[in-house]
Amino acid sequence: MTRIYTRIYIGMENAIAIVQSRQDQWQLDEYFTGTLPECVAVDPYKPERVYCGTSNKGLWYSDDAGLTWSAVGQGIPHETVMSVAVSASERVGEYGVVWAGTEPSALFRSEDGGEHWQERTSLQDIPSKATWSFPPKPYTHHIRWIQPDPIDSERIFVAIERGGVMRSLDRGLTWEDHNPAAQIDRHALSMHAKAPGRLYETAGGVSPAFRPRLQMALPPFQPRLIMRAGGYAETLDGGATWKTIVDGLDANHYLWSLAVDTGNPDTIVASAAVGPIQAHRKGFAESYILRRTGNGAWQRVSAGLPSPKGTIISSLVAAEAGVFYAANNQGVFRSTNAGQSWQALAIAWPERYQEQHVKGVAL
Repeated sequence: MTRIYTRIYIGMENAIAIVQSRQDQWQLDEYFTGTLPECVAVDPYKPERVYCGTSNKGLWYSDDAGLTWSAVGQGIPHETVMSVAVSASERVGEYGVVWAGTEPSALFRSEDGGEHWQERTSLQDIPSKATWSFPPKPYTHHIRWIQPDPIDSERIFVAIERGGVMRSLDRGLTWEDHNPAAQIDRHALSMHAKAPGRLYETAGGVSPAFRPRLQMALPPFQPRLIMRAGGYAETLDGGATWKTIVDGLDANHYLWSLAVDTGNPDTIVASAAVGPIQAHRKGFAESYILRRTGNGAWQRVSAGLPSPKGTIISSLVAAEAGVFYAANNQGVFRSTNAGQSWQALAIAWPERYQEQHVKGVAL
């Protein structure tokens, strides 16, 4: 049997694309077709166990590394599952504890690989809930990201889009409201096993301005919703205090995905744009990958990456030390020098993917 060295799960708009290497040869296969993936996660204790949340059919799992899929057990009443995470610090039996977040915002926990679920209902009692609102659909909101602490199994964070970052110190039984020093329109969170208490946050930025741009094409005016401040924040003490760090972002205050070098918690890569239209809409797409090390400023990375114009904002994931992957409508790209330069994987990227937004990536 040929050994598989790397397997990347990529949530596309209507399927899961699995990109894997066999003896330095890359191949792409498509599974779970006809669904609408929103998120994907792998159980660190049982790597062949994969979860995928969808926007129309709830949460699913695979026990054979993504080849076949089944719906999880009952207990999540919402069909739209926007986030899923498996704890790296809490295990019951053979499975890591699984968390799922939905639209409208609700949080669920499973200790048996998704067979049974318990809602953490106290999330609904957070005082700021009345203000939560997802801008494209202001009548609702959702849990965009779930981040269990990889060291402290009692601590977990959830990010509401748009509502902020909520913290629990008792496995979700009770919650603290959003800390105003953190970013409120947040998109992704990350923690690192070598940096206890450090939480990284990318967000949509603040102080929006609408500035149409004239172009020599149809339509003659390109809509530009520009974020003029914010976009990234972090805490070094488990969420008690936060600091916004924007040096080097220039105009790119709309940050989407992020990944932290598994070998160095001071090296971060993030995907960015000037605003949501340039990030997510194919006809207006213009996005970048940024890198930050130590206490330095954010720097734009371009070596080996496609032209920013036409590139829908990337989803990022960290592999072994110094290795990152980025997936977007142009393909899958790999960095082996901690995000300084990138190379496209030699795979046949389907033409229809060139019009799609990558919903999530995991390995």
